[in-house]
Amino acid sequence: MPELTARRRTVVLATVCLAAFAINLDTTIVNVAVPDLARQLGATTSDLQWIVDGYNLAFAALVLTAGSLGDRFGRRPALMTGLAGFALASGVGALVGSASALVAVRFVMGVSAAVIFPTTLSIITNTFPDRRERAKAIGVWGAVTGLGVAIGPVTGGVLLAHFGWPSVFVALVPVAVVALAATWAWVPESSDAAQARLDLPGLALSSAAIGALVYTIIEAPGRGWSDTATLAGFAATAALVAAFVAVERRRARPMIDLTLFRTPAFSAASASVTVAFFALFGFIFLVTQYFQFLRGYSALSTGVRILPVATTIAVGSVGGVLLAGGIGTRAVVTTGLVLLGSSFGWIALSPTFMPYSQIVGQMVLMGLGLGLTTAPATESILSVLPPAKAGVGSAVNDATREVGGTLGVAVLGSIFTSVYAQHLATTSFRGLPGHVVDAAQNSVAAALGTVGRTRAGHAQHQLLDGVQASFMSGFHLACLVATGICLLGVAGASLLPGRTRGPSAAVTVLEPAAAL
Repeated sequence: MPELTARRRTVVLATVCLAAFAINLDTTIVNVAVPDLARQLGATTSDLQWIVDGYNLAFAALVLTAGSLGDRFGRRPALMTGLAGFALASGVGALVGSASALVAVRFVMGVSAAVIFPTTLSIITNTFPDRRERAKAIGVWGAVTGLGVAIGPVTGGVLLAHFGWPSVFVALVPVAVVALAATWAWVPESSDAAQARLDLPGLALSSAAIGALVYTIIEAPGRGWSDTATLAGFAATAALVAAFVAVERRRARPMIDLTLFRTPAFSAASASVTVAFFALFGFIFLVTQYFQFLRGYSALSTGVRILPVATTIAVGSVGGVLLAGGIGTRAVVTTGLVLLGSSFGWIALSPTFMPYSQIVGQMVLMGLGLGLTTAPATESILSVLPPAKAGVGSAVNDATREVGGTLGVAVLGSIFTSVYAQHLATTSFRGLPGHVVDAAQNSVAAALGTVGRTRAGHAQHQLLDGVQASFMSGFHLACLVATGICLLGVAGASLLPGRTRGPSAAVTVLEPAAAL
């Protein structure tokens, strides 16, 4: 790709950030609609997990291959194709009438996002060959993640208040269309056709492994964690992972060269990003339900109340990259993971009706922690690859995000569902008919509907107390698990690069022959 003027580079950065913004907007704008989907589509907690994770799962499963295809056939057409598919699928999502149909649409949206996201980072890498400028550009790109998280819940709340849940999908269409037009007008072409290859065995095995794991985790609360089908699912996942590793090690041009993970700047950074998004996605999935089901806030009010975590992600992303240049990636990412884990530990010790001012403190810790973790870690991942392999390097970063986010919703959501259902069976609900209890255990919305249909008085108060106590039991345990995961991430972050010795110092970049 020819060298661009500073003005053109700025325009290209703005364009790819808008494309990334559309994807991040989708994540949070749909999450805030979860309670409405439960009520209006009759979606169970498992259905809601699939509506959220269908997108994440397709994204995570295909992003590595999509990044490689972008490298080979051209990043500009790949970005345009992904944006067109994303806009079309979003429009269809507004027209479906069942939870199962919406899950299918979300899978298609995830496929489109898998094409878009690695392309945005690879275009940045090729547009900004100087590492210092590239780090600043990645900081801006990371801040856009926070902006999408910030605007999504508020926008979703406004739309839900006036137009209903289909509008949250309609709203994504113009954003994607504008990004598509800007890509056509301003983004130059770049590719590496000689190096990129389609790895069908790797694609099949990696997709199957991720799908088996997520499916097993989401369905485990209903089947039982020790059920034969659950154990078989985990065993199948392990076998698929082993097969993937064996196949990739033998291929001349694998989906991803597993030897990259021998480089701490790559492996530890990938693990840190996975942990951060595991925590974030799981938290958003649960906190939107907490605000709307337990606190009784509207969708708009919920969106506004999530702003602190969203805006501080942007602050932490920009500040994290700047700090990493001075004190080193290791110190910044470790601090970010400690802050992230501390926020979940604080939540796990909180009462049901904690003052919102204290919730703001929890969200600020979480947002700063996420920003300080992800932006410097992303730059570390990309620093070990040459610009020609930017698509695959970007795809690895995106895959870690999506795998982490997918598992966050699956694991924390399933822990919540299991504990909530078990606890609810010990409350005054146990005296109700079996079908009522089953519905209440499968859906918080159904449980609150039962409370609403009960005559006001002591019985209704007891039922409401049971729902609230059961919800918080599941929420607290899920947050404790998130705390433990973040602390494990701190240990891994100790392998990241420390402070550089000079302004031009950088992590060693692998040559193409040693990369993929």
